[in-house]
Amino acid sequence: MRSNGKCRSTNHFWYRLQSEGPYIDSQRDNKAFGHADGTIFLSEDNGRTWPHSIPFPNAQHITFSCILKNGNILFSTRSKLYLSTDNLKTVEPITVKDVDGSDYLPHTPQDPDQPGWYFHPLSGINSWDVNGVEMVVWGNYCNVLGGASPVNIYYSTDSGKTVKIAYAFGQNPHWRDNGSPGGGKTGTLLGNPGNPVICRHVHCVAYNPAEDAFYACTGDGDKPEGFECHWLRGTYDAGKDEWCWKVIVSDHLNSRYKAGGISFVDGQLYWISDSNGPEPYDRGIFRCAPEDIANREKHTLLFNPEVESGNMIIQDNVILASHCAPASPMATGIIVSLDGGQTWAQYDLKEFGERSPTRFHEKNSEGWFRMDLRKGWIEYAEVLFIKPKEA
Repeated sequence: MRSNGKCRSTNHFWYRLQSEGPYIDSQRDNKAFGHADGTIFLSEDNGRTWPHSIPFPNAQHITFSCILKNGNILFSTRSKLYLSTDNLKTVEPITVKDVDGSDYLPHTPQDPDQPGWYFHPLSGINSWDVNGVEMVVWGNYCNVLGGASPVNIYYSTDSGKTVKIAYAFGQNPHWRDNGSPGGGKTGTLLGNPGNPVICRHVHCVAYNPAEDAFYACTGDGDKPEGFECHWLRGTYDAGKDEWCWKVIVSDHLNSRYKAGGISFVDGQLYWISDSNGPEPYDRGIFRCAPEDIANREKHTLLFNPEVESGNMIIQDNVILASHCAPASPMATGIIVSLDGGQTWAQYDLKEFGERSPTRFHEKNSEGWFRMDLRKGWIEYAEVLFIKPKEA
């Protein structure tokens, strides 16, 4: 479903589907990156016109894109990574580097049409100013569609020209490459054989400038080999180009630590629970000091939507989050606070059908947040824009 961009309204925000044209995959300030019909596009007026384009036959399989501060565009198909440094005049493939400096190459898939979602994130914020350098750091939400994939956290410190492995999770025997869209218990083992920490996928990576540290959370279940839901804290030594990651929490799938939407505001840590599985559920939008993440008694519950969700963004005192549609009584559920979490509202944008909003991008130059609307909870569908009203 695409639209003419007709704007509708709630008491808290305006909203609209994207106008006819390329699928708007990401935005930054006045720029937007899109794709359609074997072509990729760049707009400099928030998607009104698309003066820059180049043929790209695999455009329908784009699963990630990020517009960087210097104008570079880093994007991926399911298992391949690309960079444009000249407004889409040219596009070059990027080979990821492993921790030891060798080429990190995708595995040979059992089914060539299911190569794995190597680079697809759930979050729309994937770059930060880190001590004066823009760093891109993200993890892949995988082993759901597109084939089985190893689970990694990636990073770049040179505007996407070089992408490296920041952390490689272990080989999970439950998400092998058996040729199916999500993997299974037979087939090729994927991941770092030397790491006992296993997960299904990464939910979120975020940076806290107050302590110069990154946080990541993963999912998804409880396995005989151990939990898949972890929180990791990582620090990066730019001089040595080295990472130090530590698992700081591991817990059950029905806990608040099965989560996403990690955000930092004034040094405080915010997140939203994706808790599911056996009841009772430990759900809600929480806040704490980063050092207290492992101590439930020091968490503040800001709001409980009483439904699982792993997607949230905070900008300019506005908090936007969403419902996971298959688990929600709403068709397209939006959670909103315009005053930093003091008051809350929920809306069902049911005219869009059963959709899970995800990949929340920061506001563009006209004040619109951008997000995917996914069929069920992960299959690509439409693009939604939301513009908050005054508190």
